Amino acid sequence: MQYKNPIIKGFHPDPSICRVGEDYYLVTSSFEYFPGIPVFHSKDLVNWTQMGNCAARAEEFPLEQVKDSGGIWAPTIRWNQGTFYVTATLEQYGNFIVSAQDPAGEWSSPVWVPVGGIDPSLLFDGDRVYYCTNQSLHPGREEITLEEIDVRTGRLLGAQKTIWSGVGGGFLEAPHVYHIGDWYYLLAAEGGTNFNHMITVARSRSVDGSYESCPDNPVLTNLHDASRQVQCSGHGDLFQDHLGNWWLVHLATRISRRTMSHLGRETFLTPVTWEEDWPVVGNNRKASLICEGPLWAEQEAEKSWQADFSNRKWEPEWIFLRRPAEGAYERGEGSLKLHPSTVTFEAAKSPVFAAVRQCDFGCETEAVFDFKPRREGDEAGLAVVLASDFHYRFGKKRTQEGNFLVVEKTAEDFRQTAFCAPAPEGELRLCVRADKEFFTFCYASGEGEIHQVCKASTRFLSCELAGKCFTGTVIGLYAMSEVTTDAVMEVKEFKMTPQPE
Repeated sequence: MQYKNPIIKGFHPDPSICRVGEDYYLVTSSFEYFPGIPVFHSKDLVNWTQMGNCAARAEEFPLEQVKDSGGIWAPTIRWNQGTFYVTATLEQYGNFIVSAQDPAGEWSSPVWVPVGGIDPSLLFDGDRVYYCTNQSLHPGREEITLEEIDVRTGRLLGAQKTIWSGVGGGFLEAPHVYHIGDWYYLLAAEGGTNFNHMITVARSRSVDGSYESCPDNPVLTNLHDASRQVQCSGHGDLFQDHLGNWWLVHLATRISRRTMSHLGRETFLTPVTWEEDWPVVGNNRKASLICEGPLWAEQEAEKSWQADFSNRKWEPEWIFLRRPAEGAYERGEGSLKLHPSTVTFEAAKSPVFAAVRQCDFGCETEAVFDFKPRREGDEAGLAVVLASDFHYRFGKKRTQEGNFLVVEKTAEDFRQTAFCAPAPEGELRLCVRADKEFFTFCYASGEGEIHQVCKASTRFLSCELAGKCFTGTVIGLYAMSEVTTDAVMEVKEFKMTPQPE
């Protein structure tokens, strides 16, 4: 059956997956955004619903001081004897494990594991549990190391052992160990998470080695893909579905303009077969936008997403930069109120900003709100954000001359006011229409006609232009001020709708 990649679009990198019966659960990285580690569920591998987040108590996951693309990296999800386990790295704090019986419910407090390296993984092998990272025990060498642990406490039960050093591609990371038949397989990523990214594999008869490299490594890469539709494929997780078929979930990027992408790394699915006890990744070892695989359900069309402000509880799709300020948000009874803060996006702290990941290159994001600025510098509206110094703001702002509708562009040290005109009074409808090349900004006063005000190139929010950027664009509501103010942004509607290319 034919299906389209990515299976989870937008900023959803470093996927890991596990199966429980005929149900599939998947997690991805969240970096500086809170709550961390989104959890998805599917019955068919191609239609996914976010059901929660693993790191949802701000006091237990200190994100206040993390930099852009810092925070929580590269989770692994596994299930064993009725319990789900997720392990990941929190920058500057180390590796941790959280657990839950219900992945949609509340996850445990983090159990910290005294093991270095990043991209941790778990292997449940009989009555033993092994922990695996890219920690090097020999300075100057890239290595994958393994140790037995007590998964309940994080305590090490044995010595750390080096089990593999990769194929020399550099940036050896993202290890997963699997016990399949008579072999232990070690899957890893190499080449760095950019255009040289790849997945390599090795195997051994014993869990602690020695591991022999697959003669056909790398088993997945788009490094030499002349089509250039998909790039940067790597960092994956191997699994078997309930019908006996094998698959690989992995990250890759789609190109928006030239070699750039502002959505960042997304979650792809590629079929796997076996030859001579080695995994063979389909589509000639490349990620592809259109794939053929032994699926059992049709891929559904993407749906519009809309917040329900009659409910005080945040939908799981909402994210906030670092640790959201207490008292900055009030929701329920049909509206969401944002209280402006003097924290700006450039401050690399936590501005008043409630967002969702951009769902696709083509999408339309709308917000209906009322905002009455009280002081000069009061501002509220919609923002498209890649990083602290790469973002576009479209909002109502008070200046010395009065209230204006503005589009402000920030790309590192480049600042531009792309649009400025007197703002209408009363309720505003702001709209950001996105495609591969542009964000188009539109507004309406009340129920009036929609007016287009300007466009802004997607290139200035591309991950490649921003540099070492592991995230992707998010779009949401913001409220800021130059000094303390009692102005309030009251939002009646917020929705994001995919648009066909």
